[in-house]
Amino acid sequence: EVQLVESGGDLVQPGGSLRLSCVTSGLTFSAYDMTWVRQSPGKGLEWVAGIDSDGGNTYYADSVKGRFSISRDNAKATLYLQMNSLKPEDTAMYYCAAPFYKTFRPRTLEDYNYWGRGTQVTVSS
Repeated sequence: EVQLVESGGDLVQPGGSLRLSCVTSGLTFSAYDMTWVRQSPGKGLEWVAGIDSDGGNTYYADSVKGRFSISRDNAKATLYLQMNSLKPEDTAMYYCAAPFYKTFRPRTLEDYNYWGRGTQVTVSS
């Protein structure tokens, strides 16, 4: 059984930082390009960042470029998202998912092969 388990979400003040983790199991992690997406109430699924299977290339949405950093540890089958300079508009449920589609942006989590239950990030003073 494939499992993706996100953690690290929290309530943080604007300008603060968080590091999200996604521990996977039952998945040939090193074979997959991986991605982080987010969803807030009343909004659609928003792609945040993606990373190649070997970590060699990373990709970011314009809204997070320069503030967020995606990385992975294939030995630990774990995906990370370092989030700095957080803004209230970053408030959302964050999900890791596989695979990362480079040529289109899924509108629902079900468009991915695998996804986790999410971790809540709230940015508020």
